[in-house]
Amino acid sequence: MKLTIWGAARQVTGSMHLLQTDNYNILIDCGLDYEKDTWLEENEAFPFSPPDIDLVILTHAHIDHSGNLPTLIRFGFEGQILCTPATADLTELLLLDSVNIFLSKQRKKRRGKRGFSEGPKPLYLQKHVMETVDRFVTIGFNKSFRINGQINLTFIPVGHLLGAAAAVLSIEEHGITKTIAFSGDIGRKNYPVLQDPESLPEVDYLVCESTYGGRNHKSTQTVEELLTETVNEACIKSPGRLIIPAFSVGRTQALVYSLNRIFSKGMLPRIKVFVDSPLAGYATDIFRKHHALLNGEAQDFYNQLGDEFEFENLDYIQDMNASKAISNYYEPCIIISSAGMLEGGRIQDHLYYNISNYYCTILFIGYCAKGTLGHRLLRGDPVINLRHRELSVFATIKQTDLFSGHGDHTDLINFVKQQNPKQIKKVFLVHGETTAMEAFKTALCEESYAVEIAEKGRTYQLD
Repeated sequence: MKLTIWGAARQVTGSMHLLQTDNYNILIDCGLDYEKDTWLEENEAFPFSPPDIDLVILTHAHIDHSGNLPTLIRFGFEGQILCTPATADLTELLLLDSVNIFLSKQRKKRRGKRGFSEGPKPLYLQKHVMETVDRFVTIGFNKSFRINGQINLTFIPVGHLLGAAAAVLSIEEHGITKTIAFSGDIGRKNYPVLQDPESLPEVDYLVCESTYGGRNHKSTQTVEELLTETVNEACIKSPGRLIIPAFSVGRTQALVYSLNRIFSKGMLPRIKVFVDSPLAGYATDIFRKHHALLNGEAQDFYNQLGDEFEFENLDYIQDMNASKAISNYYEPCIIISSAGMLEGGRIQDHLYYNISNYYCTILFIGYCAKGTLGHRLLRGDPVINLRHRELSVFATIKQTDLFSGHGDHTDLINFVKQQNPKQIKKVFLVHGETTAMEAFKTALCEESYAVEIAEKGRTYQLD
């Protein structure tokens, strides 16, 4: 049995791992790598022949894990894609959104000496997404699925996102059974809406994410305490507006549910809340469809008070005219819109009209990569460029990591410590910056684990 790490090696995006037995090739995740300027070429240049892949296992729907599946199919992959039912639904939604993003980039033209030239070509089109969706075979959590006579798969819930799973494979070779687990992305305990990560069975090998290696979540407040305090400061004490850039899938649902709990308890008056993202509305319907996967707290809320994602004074905005009309709403309000890093989407409209407003607060609830507009605001730039205009930053800028869907350093350590260091043969670290991986490795080595920071393209023989 051989393992080759082809993505998310010493970086976060582009998860893609190839597991090979004597006569079977399994690809675990096939995510977009968007950390380089040449991302189009990088994602088209598979380091293996796609027709040679027999099967894909998808841990969860986020684009850095699922986003290159249509390209794989475009280049000749003909097998099935195994995932949980919720992952299948969310992945379809996110892949179609990716097509829209590709096409919008292509439509942005620049005038040159010879007229207009088009932007980058789309990596894939809607027809490729629909071909991808046709390949999905869904498997519930904690159910052993026989791939063939020698290989069995079990999905274990890990929180992080609706439907997200660790993939545990049991493989028989030459009369010997070996087990290997791929963590996907590991969630944190007590996250709004989502269930806590479950324990893995003991395995021989573990491929583990390390996004928060060396870092622990900072806040000592609860989500509800933070939101209550922020809304009170931004909208009650002074009649302003609170703008929250939030990813449409996962973060927005956690945020809406948390606000619902706050208003239901009477902790704040029911001020107006706009969710200005069509994608968020569609994703929320998927959360409702898979309601049985929500955590016990959310289930209890539903039984006592009804829909977790619907309440008085909450409006889900779909069409652009309604979105533009929000700028004419002069009462205190909360605006939740995407994208989370401010790189495109309707959030830029709200930013354009409010960044110079002293009575506006912008609360970041997610990570903003270097180079993004969100990162520039967080580092304190006094002026930003938006729509070819220089705008002074008078709005209050805040940030919290309470809505991060990733487990922190302590969570990661506890996840690995479910394995007996005397029994597990190797822990491979992926999906993290080099400094995070090194910090995580150091901590695991102190616990007597054999640890390898995976190198891209290196093949490991799993004896």
